[in-house]
Amino acid sequence: MLSKRQVLNRVQPLILAVVCLVLACGEAVAAKAQPMAPDFTLKSREGVNIKLSELRGQVVMVNFWASWCGPCRQEMPLLQQLFERYQSLGFSLLGVNVDEDKAAADKMLKDLPVSFPILYDDRSRVSKEYQVKAMPSTFMVDRDGRIRYLHKGYKPGYEEDYQQQIRELLRE
Repeated sequence: MLSKRQVLNRVQPLILAVVCLVLACGEAVAAKAQPMAPDFTLKSREGVNIKLSELRGQVVMVNFWASWCGPCRQEMPLLQQLFERYQSLGFSLLGVNVDEDKAAADKMLKDLPVSFPILYDDRSRVSKEYQVKAMPSTFMVDRDGRIRYLHKGYKPGYEEDYQQQIRELLRE
């Protein structure tokens, strides 16, 4: 007859293995639940095509904005600060302008200069694919190309959420 201690010593590793297996399966299911960011290629302000999938391995913020959007204007300098702060750590920021007329976007950027890539979605093809319903709309994409966070609109203080999420995704 085995003592309680002997039974526990034999069963404990089995229980631990089952718990680890359940946790690993849960993590795999959670990863699959994160939708892949739709890939796109858009022309940048510099005239170069930029493809989202070519940034795989980096944390990417995709920010949809318009020149007529007041909160977009308010947010733009804060995005520039995030870009400057985290770019060297594997962070990219793509500002996707949805104006039909690129000149309106360019005019705004003269007042609010940024160094991160500005892309033009003047036919709203990409914004439709991302189901953008609010301006601005910001998608946080992890290193594997999965959308991890979505922010609709902008209010002061959102940049603190952005910073926390960028840090989290960079640590993964």
